Amino acid sequence: MTQPMLAVEVDNISKSYGARGGSEEILRNISLKVAQGELVSLLGPSGCGKSTLLSVIGGFVSPDRGQVRLNGRAKTSPDRECVMLFQHYGLLPWRSVKKNVELGLERLPAKEREETAMAYIRLVGLEERAGHFPHQLSGGMQQRAALARALAIRPKVILMDEPFAALDTFTRYYLQNELLRIHAQEKPTILFVTHDIDEAVYLSDRVLIMNASPGQIRREIAIQTSRPRDRGSADFQHYRKLILEQFELTGTQPSEEFSI
Repeated sequence: MTQPMLAVEVDNISKSYGARGGSEEILRNISLKVAQGELVSLLGPSGCGKSTLLSVIGGFVSPDRGQVRLNGRAKTSPDRECVMLFQHYGLLPWRSVKKNVELGLERLPAKEREETAMAYIRLVGLEERAGHFPHQLSGGMQQRAALARALAIRPKVILMDEPFAALDTFTRYYLQNELLRIHAQEKPTILFVTHDIDEAVYLSDRVLIMNASPGQIRREIAIQTSRPRDRGSADFQHYRKLILEQFELTGTQPSEEFSI
């Protein structure tokens, strides 16, 4: 059987930040692999280093030890092959949706730039809002515009740092479905940070569970159910319970079956 090509390889990454009287170890000896086209979640409590790990993978932060490779090449600085989406959208308030999505497409001729931007605006369902400015959009629409901007430059890897955390439940569910639809169509590799167990189970091919102080990956759980997933199904609740066990939130001991 042919092994899938790897998009992301993290090899023994550690990271500390200086503090008064010493330094605080944020990440310790983290290794992981993500195949091309895979959607993998990093799940853990606040402060476990999830966002720091994404920043290291994206080349925004240098590790103290270890190496990151994207598509087989060492990753040491940000580039167009890997983009990061944050919780707070990052849209430029003085630019319309279309002009925001055109960011990063300046090398293209004007007609091609506009056609590309509009194609991705249509993909996220904002065609009628292309001329609107960010303050005229709901939070969910702003996040869709940010996703269109990221997709427009055709990155190989998308890093998503709790992108739906600030949204209400119904908008979050809608955008989770939109993300899965776009992922099926465009097939980017996605590494998705969340602290929401249901979100991790609903979206992911695999869930990597982190613990804090310092941040380490202690378990990997493959979600082996087909999409679309039913949040009320027995299979969904089975995986939800497995993850809850890892955080000792069910009154039972974590299963050794899922140790890496």
